[in-house]
Amino acid sequence: MLENIKSIVKAAGQIILNAHNIQQGIESKQGSANFVTSYDLEVQNYLYQELSNHYPDATFMGEEDKMKLDIFGEYCFIIDPIDGTTNFIFDYRHSAISIGLLHKGHIEVGVVYNPFLDELFYAERGKGAFLNGRPLLINNLPLSEGIVGFGTSPYYREKAEESFLITRKLYDKALDIRRSGSAALDICYVAANRYVLFFELLLSPWDYAGASLIVKEAGGILSTMNGDDISFSTPNSLIVATPTAYEEFFIL
Repeated sequence: MLENIKSIVKAAGQIILNAHNIQQGIESKQGSANFVTSYDLEVQNYLYQELSNHYPDATFMGEEDKMKLDIFGEYCFIIDPIDGTTNFIFDYRHSAISIGLLHKGHIEVGVVYNPFLDELFYAERGKGAFLNGRPLLINNLPLSEGIVGFGTSPYYREKAEESFLITRKLYDKALDIRRSGSAALDICYVAANRYVLFFELLLSPWDYAGASLIVKEAGGILSTMNGDDISFSTPNSLIVATPTAYEEFFIL
């Protein structure tokens, strides 16, 4: 199952790499700076079709259709066809395809692919996390020895003041701060020891479903900002970190 999904995701990445005239097919969605391009829809449709061919009984939840499904059914794919659409529009070349496969409500497979760097992050429950075949294992570093990533929840500008207050506190403790524009990749960057912590005050399940298993299998901790388990059926706040940085965050 994992190998099939990896192959399908890499093929979908070619749609992104071959994209042209991107700004001619942009539509605005609800919320500030919330866009969808014709390529978001093309990638999502491709993924639905190819995955359905292999798994005809599976259901799908995708960013561009907002279907409300029973995630506790047999199999459910949660898909973000292009995580980092604004980056994609402006040729920032830091976006990802993200897929999480749930079985009866539990995440079993996670795949996140950045076609611009040809970096494929993936994990299967209980079998570890990998980047292009290399095992990922988190170094348990504190905030003072690493970089912190954060998201601004740009579709919810009312979160801005709180986001930047927290970011300032983290900046005072960490080596430096980064804002990349792709939550799926930010979470994977914790798994790959590029960040020691990432947080965002409001994200949708397709933003983190695939990456959540990858970071857990690499030895990281992931929860809401209140320390609760995340949900795959509703939006959540999110903190992802090394065990030490996670503890430090809650005593800032």
